Amino acid sequence: MPLASRRSFINKSAIMGGLTILPSSSVFGSTANSKLNIALIGAHGRAKAHYGNLKTENVVAICDVHRDNLAKGQEVFPKAKAYEDWRKCLDHPGLDAVLCCTTDFTHSFIANWALNRDLHCYMEKPLAITVNEARTVRANYLSKKNKVATQVGMQRHAGSNFNRLRELIVDGAIGEIKDVHVWGNRQIRKPGYLPAAGSPPSNINYDLWLGPAPHHPYNPDYFSGRPGANCLQWNMYWDFGIGQMGDMGSHTMDLAWNCLDLTLPESVISTTEEAFNPDVTPVTLTSRYMFTNKNNNKVRVSWYQGGAMPRSPIKALDLKRIGHGAMFKGDKGYIVADFKNRLIYPLGAKNDMTQYKRRSPEELIPPLGNFQQQWIDACKNGRPAETACNFEYSANMIETMCLGLSAFRAGEELSYDGKIGEVTNNSNANQYLTKAYRKGWTMNG
Repeated sequence: MPLASRRSFINKSAIMGGLTILPSSSVFGSTANSKLNIALIGAHGRAKAHYGNLKTENVVAICDVHRDNLAKGQEVFPKAKAYEDWRKCLDHPGLDAVLCCTTDFTHSFIANWALNRDLHCYMEKPLAITVNEARTVRANYLSKKNKVATQVGMQRHAGSNFNRLRELIVDGAIGEIKDVHVWGNRQIRKPGYLPAAGSPPSNINYDLWLGPAPHHPYNPDYFSGRPGANCLQWNMYWDFGIGQMGDMGSHTMDLAWNCLDLTLPESVISTTEEAFNPDVTPVTLTSRYMFTNKNNNKVRVSWYQGGAMPRSPIKALDLKRIGHGAMFKGDKGYIVADFKNRLIYPLGAKNDMTQYKRRSPEELIPPLGNFQQQWIDACKNGRPAETACNFEYSANMIETMCLGLSAFRAGEELSYDGKIGEVTNNSNANQYLTKAYRKGWTMNG
């Protein structure tokens, strides 16, 4: 039975001979040979990276505020119904799942609306751009994690180095972890929001592009980037993104997050020599988070961006030659890694690393495989929560990153209660955990 008729079939399922006849796809999962009915929101650019996987399923709806991009997507999926408004697209009849490649400031909205409709959801990173958005999506997801499969587009996670790095850390190659340093060197400097420059062209629905963001006048430079990287034209602005924390930070912090099994920090302090710009997120920033891990030990995790860097453990190793990387400090040594490489540096001349018990080949973490396909399989196999970067894992990480920006705006160290989602030592700083949205836009549609 086609998945498109799933819901109507469930409503009309007949009990015959004491057995309830169910369709091939249900909230308990789909059979492996059935196809998902998917809505693709954001039709071109970054979406091109997903075309191959989507062609194995039924793309029944496609949505984009840019009509030229919508037309390019329709060339690939000619049978899909076209939409400009994602809110209408999510109510396309018979949907099973949504794959979203829209602007950062709509991600949490679309994710939450999809969850409200019990739709499986693949969301490009970042999952959210405020603490409150991350918490809202996570809470909704946790209430139905055994129904819907989710994945956030941190696709570098599928690289084998992520598995090998985790094995080294959890198996004690450098002992007990004390400090972790993660950095990215990208710098995109802007003075402020772009000035008004003409009227939106007829092929762009600019009002829908703005969506929940406060109104800013149209400027063609918001749309002038190369396909797949146009986010670099606007994601550094407070109303449109969270700069490098949400962009490469989503990938690079994942190197550490995958190894540490942390949830939320209990304190954070952010420092920079930059003056606060009410329009633009900071370029150079250091955020230091303190966690208590599952062994009840304190772990400090530091994020550096825009040229800020940790100190190298040895003069011969120039960390600045690693554009995006992580360094783990244990009581027995250091590990330095980027997305594809890792280097162990034992601490002390007498360290023979006998505390490290290397795994046998049979005990290695198995390859993740194709990142998008892992999500598609989880939509069907009855194990929806087993994706690598589901909405719990990813919301915890991006909430942590957003807290770094909250501390930057507050200008002081913040104590944080992750259970209730509040700053406990400065009530005024709680305003930075959320933001205002344009009238008529809600996360809970």
